[in-house]
Amino acid sequence: MSHSIIHRGLAKKRFKENTLPAFRYCFKKKFGIETDLHVTKDGKIICFHDFNLKRKFKINKLIKNLSFNEINKIAKKFGYYIPELKELINIAKNKHYLMLEIKSSFSKEHLSKLIEQTKKLKFFSITSFNENNIKNFYKLKKKVILGLCFASTSSVQKIIKKSRLKYVNILVMEKKFLQKKKLNIIKKPIYYYTARSKEIRNKYKNRNLIFENL
Repeated sequence: MSHSIIHRGLAKKRFKENTLPAFRYCFKKKFGIETDLHVTKDGKIICFHDFNLKRKFKINKLIKNLSFNEINKIAKKFGYYIPELKELINIAKNKHYLMLEIKSSFSKEHLSKLIEQTKKLKFFSITSFNENNIKNFYKLKKKVILGLCFASTSSVQKIIKKSRLKYVNILVMEKKFLQKKKLNIIKKPIYYYTARSKEIRNKYKNRNLIFENL
């Protein structure tokens, strides 16, 4: 797996997060990317971080209650285009690593659609903070790299326990855990988010870091 993963495609401050121009720049520079997945009201899997549009577009509406076209009609007013996952897969051309984080709770139908859209990918993983997403994905398809994500409030004991689950291949956690030596007993790959300074990148250059603003 790539050690050079860009958080939401934000390789430079001038880019908008989770957008095709940002992703294209990362791929041009030979970086993989981490992006977030939601499902729209009309069943489109899109690359977008938040559960609603309030932070980005000042409108308190949930992604799940809006169609793909409705979301992009709003986004367009702010100079955004929110892409579908299949658009990202198309520009990645099976040459660049994709860490795909499921943000919302995916139904079996949505997971099946995700499996269908990623079936030809060679370099990717599916991750989520929601353990059920990972467990249910595993039930449908086992030969995929699956990762469980942890917030800064997670305990070391919980992380170690969850690392032993058969459907967890990698772990993704907040960068504060870089200093937790007890996690060294975990034999599975660990990715740390989000490295936003040269100091962190230089200090932990031998770790798997998810970057911004290189």
